[in-house]
Amino acid sequence: MKKLSPADLWKLEDYARERPAFRARVLAHKQARTIHLGAHLTLLFEDRLTVQYQVQEMLRIERIFEADGIADELAAYNPLIPDATNLKATLLIEYDDVAERRRELERLRGIEHDLRLVVDGHPPIVAIADEDLERSTESKTSAVHFLRFELDPAAISAFRAGARVHFAIDHPHYHATSELDNAQRSALLADFGTEG
Repeated sequence: MKKLSPADLWKLEDYARERPAFRARVLAHKQARTIHLGAHLTLLFEDRLTVQYQVQEMLRIERIFEADGIADELAAYNPLIPDATNLKATLLIEYDDVAERRRELERLRGIEHDLRLVVDGHPPIVAIADEDLERSTESKTSAVHFLRFELDPAAISAFRAGARVHFAIDHPHYHATSELDNAQRSALLADFGTEG
């Protein structure tokens, strides 16, 4: 997928006008790109549109309009756009109660390395976590991680051909699986581009 450039972004005043419709479009787009693993883990699969929204929102919140600031935001977020051989996701570990969240983030240390994508007939693809910076410590994991699932051509072909695909987490304190439904499958297949 093509990375974003400054030409792909609205100026702040234009974004203020376009934001309600754009936000609604992005939220609808994200529905099929959201995978729940049990009650407390969510994978939000990123693509060019979701990243554009994140960049536009950061520019709006921080009131960034200088070229250098825009370039910095693009440099930070463009790596989340898939590269046609992978899926990229934000992992959210979600507990509403603050005390429970603190306790579970300690128990779930290292969970970001225990996620895998399984395309039937192919070896499991283990998530590559937090390539930009380490988000966990020796005592706890972070509530947010950035993941990459790198697929070989055979796994991508099987995915396209209709093989069963699911995500699984196998951590000593958290086990869950989630098979892709048709809408999720179609949404994620778009990240590999067109065949040929």
